[in-house]
Amino acid sequence: MLPLGKQLIVFDGGFGSELERRGLGEYIPEDLNVTHADEIRAIHRAYAEAGADVITANSFGLNRIKYKGKYPLETLVRAAVENARAAGKEVFFDVGPTGALLAPVGTLTFDEAYEAFAEIARLTSDMVGGYIVETFSDLYELKACVLALKEHSDKPVYATVTFDAGGRTLTGSTPEIVADLLEGLGVDALGVNCSLGPEELAPIVERLLNATDLPVIVQPNRGLPKLENGKTVYDLSEDEFARWMRKFVEMGVSVVGGCCGTTPAFIRRLAEWKGRAVPARNVVRRTAVCSATQRVVLEIVKVCGERLNPTGKKKLKEALSAEDYDYLVSEAIRQQEAGADLLDLNVGIPKIDEPTVMRRAVTAVQEYVDLPLQIDSSDPSAIEAGVRYYNGVPLINSVNGEEAVMERVFPIAKKYGAVVLGLTMDQNGVPRTAQARFGIAKRIVARAEKYGIPRHKVMIDTLVLTASAEQPLVMETVKALSLVQSLGVKTALGVSNVSFGLPNRPLLNKTFLAMAMTCGLNMPILNPLDGEMMGAVRAFGVLANTDAGAEKYIEAYRDFVPAQTAAAAPAAGQSAVQTEGAGDLFDCVKRGVKQGVRAAAERELAQKAPLDVVNDVLIKALEEVGAGYEKGTLFLPQLIASAEAAKEAFAVVGEHMEKTAAKKGTVVLATVRGDVHDIGKNIVKVVLESYGFEVVDLGKDTPVERVVEAAMRIQPLAVGLSALMTTTVRSMEETVRALREKGCKSKIFVGGAVLTAEIAREIGADYYTANALELVKALESLLAK
Repeated sequence: MLPLGKQLIVFDGGFGSELERRGLGEYIPEDLNVTHADEIRAIHRAYAEAGADVITANSFGLNRIKYKGKYPLETLVRAAVENARAAGKEVFFDVGPTGALLAPVGTLTFDEAYEAFAEIARLTSDMVGGYIVETFSDLYELKACVLALKEHSDKPVYATVTFDAGGRTLTGSTPEIVADLLEGLGVDALGVNCSLGPEELAPIVERLLNATDLPVIVQPNRGLPKLENGKTVYDLSEDEFARWMRKFVEMGVSVVGGCCGTTPAFIRRLAEWKGRAVPARNVVRRTAVCSATQRVVLEIVKVCGERLNPTGKKKLKEALSAEDYDYLVSEAIRQQEAGADLLDLNVGIPKIDEPTVMRRAVTAVQEYVDLPLQIDSSDPSAIEAGVRYYNGVPLINSVNGEEAVMERVFPIAKKYGAVVLGLTMDQNGVPRTAQARFGIAKRIVARAEKYGIPRHKVMIDTLVLTASAEQPLVMETVKALSLVQSLGVKTALGVSNVSFGLPNRPLLNKTFLAMAMTCGLNMPILNPLDGEMMGAVRAFGVLANTDAGAEKYIEAYRDFVPAQTAAAAPAAGQSAVQTEGAGDLFDCVKRGVKQGVRAAAERELAQKAPLDVVNDVLIKALEEVGAGYEKGTLFLPQLIASAEAAKEAFAVVGEHMEKTAAKKGTVVLATVRGDVHDIGKNIVKVVLESYGFEVVDLGKDTPVERVVEAAMRIQPLAVGLSALMTTTVRSMEETVRALREKGCKSKIFVGGAVLTAEIAREIGADYYTANALELVKALESLLAK
C-alpha cells in the first residue's frame, strides 16, 4: 500500500518522448505493447531503476472510442499491464480521454463516454494497483470517467487535468472547480499534468493546494516545446526541472512525476526525495457549488432563482407535461440575466416520469446557462438522475430531520459530492420554536457527518411560514438562522412564503429578506425578475461590506433614473430570446440558443438585405462572443454554441442570398497522421462554417498522401493542419514538406496544443493560429488582399 499523503510518492515520466527517442514515434503507441514488447518493457524498467514508485502502463489511448488500431482492446490492455509489471513496481493503468467532445459541445454522449471507461475498469480491476486519469480537459468527460472507474473497481483513482496558462481547462473549468468535482467524486489524489512546464504550472498548483485537502499530484512537461531539426525538444535541464519540483514538494504536493519530454534521468532526481514526509496543509473549506465554468461560494448572500419550480406556475407545468425544454431554457436565461447566482430546478408534476424528465431538463438547461443548479425533488431517484448528469457540483434540495429521508438522500449526496440542503422539519412537521428547529438542524448535520458529508457540504433552511397564518413564527425563523450559524453551516430560505395570503406581498417579501440577511441568511430562494428583491440583495452587499467598493451595486444602477424605477421586468413566460427589434437574432447567436434562430433570421431578412444581416447582426454577435472568449469571460461551450447558432442563421440567410452573394473560400482541414485527437479541428470546422467558409474535413490520423491529394485536387484557399501530441509534430512537418514539394499554392495553417509560432516557422507553415477565431481573422485578411 502506497503511503499516499504521508510520504512523497514518485511516478514515472514521459512515455511518448521515450518512444520517439527510440525511433518508435511512427507507430500507434498502444500497438507497441504487442509488436515491440521488449522496447516497452525496457522503458518501464528504466523508470523503475531510476527510482519511480509507480509504473504507468502504456495505455493512454486504450478505450473503444479513441483506439483505432487492429488489435482487440482486451489483448492490448493485458499486454500493457504485463509489460508494466515486468518492471517489478506498483502498476497504475493510464486512462486518457476519448479524444471526442461530449455533447452539447460535441456529439459523444455522457453515457457513451461512461461505458468506454467502464469497459476499461472491468478489464483491468483485478490486474492493476490503481488508475491514473491523465490529460483531461473536459469536466464532463472527467466526471464520466471517474464515475465509471469508481463504480466498476475498488482500486485507487488518481486524476490529473490539463490547464492552459490562464488557469482554465479547454472547456473553461478552474482549478477550484476541478478540485470540487474530483474531491466530491471520491478520488484518492488529484492534480495536474501535461500542457505546461513546472514554472507555468506553479500558480495552478498553488490554487489546487488551497482548494482541497486531498493529496495533490503534479506531473509537468519538461518546459515548453520547441522544434529542432525536425524533432520536438524541451528547454528545461534536469537541474531546473528538479528545482521547480522541489518547490512543489515543499508546498505540500504528495505525488510527483513527469510528462512530455521528461526521461528516467529526470525521475532519478525526483526519487532522491522519496519517503520524505509530506508537509501538512491548512485548507480553509468553503461551501461552494459549481457548473463547469462558474463557481459560487456561499460565504456571502447569493440568490437562488426559483422560477424553474412548477409550484403555482401554470405555463411551466404545461411545458414540463409536454417536455417543452425550450420554455425551461428561456426561463433559465431570463433568471441568469436578472442576476441570479444559481437556479432551483424542480420538475415534480403528476403523471410524468420524473427521473427521465429531470435528466433531460438538467441536460437542456446546462447547455445554455452556466449557473450552478439546485436539484430539487422529493423523489430520490429523480435527484440522482439530475445529479448524475449534472456537469459540476450541484446543491440537492432537500432532506429533513426524518430518518428515512436522510437514509435515502445522504448516500446520493455523498456519492456525487453534492452540497445538500436540510429542512428544519421532521415527521412531526415544522417546530414552532427556533430552538426546536435548531435541534433538528443539529441532527441533520450529525447524520450527514456519519455518511461522510462534511459540514461545508451542508446547508440548512430554517423554513418560513406565512405571516397570514403563523405570524408569531416568522421571528422564530429569523432567530433560528442565527442559531444555525453556530453549527458552521450556511443557510437558505424560500423568502416569498412569508407573504402568502396578504396584500402588497412585495413589501413584506422585501422587508423580511432584509431582516433575514441581517441575521445570517446566505441563500435566499426568490424570483430574480423581481427588481425590488434583487435591489435589496445588492443594497445589502454595500451596507454589509460584502460588495467591495460597491462595484456590483454600481454596475447594476449606474444608469439609474428615479422616474424609471417602476419599469416592469419582462412579462412572466416571455422568452429572453424573443425580444422586439433588431437585437433578436443577435441575442440568439450571442447566447447560442438555436431554437429561435430560424424565425429570428427570417424576421431580420424581412427588414434587411441578406448581406446587411450578415455584417450588422451575425458577424457582430460572433465578434462579441469572440472577444469574451479571448478575455476569458466566455469559454469553449459558449463559443461552440454560438458558432452552431450562427451556422444555422447563415444557412437561412444563404437561402436568400445564394444567387447574388459569392461564397467564401474553401478550407481543407485534417488532424495529421498518428494523431487521433480531433477536438481542436472539430471546433475550427464549426467556427469556419459559421463564418461562411466551405470546409472539407479529412478527419483525424490523416495520411500525408491524402492531404496532398485533396489540396491539389481542390486548390483551396487554405490547408489547416492540427496536432495535439508532441510525437506527431514530425508528421505535420512531413505533411507540410509534401505539400510544398507538390507545388501546393494554398496557404498552410497549423495549430494545436503542442504548436507555437516558432515551431510553425521551423516546419515551413505559412501561419500559426492559437484558436479558431484567429484562423478566421487570418483567412479573411487573405480574402481582402
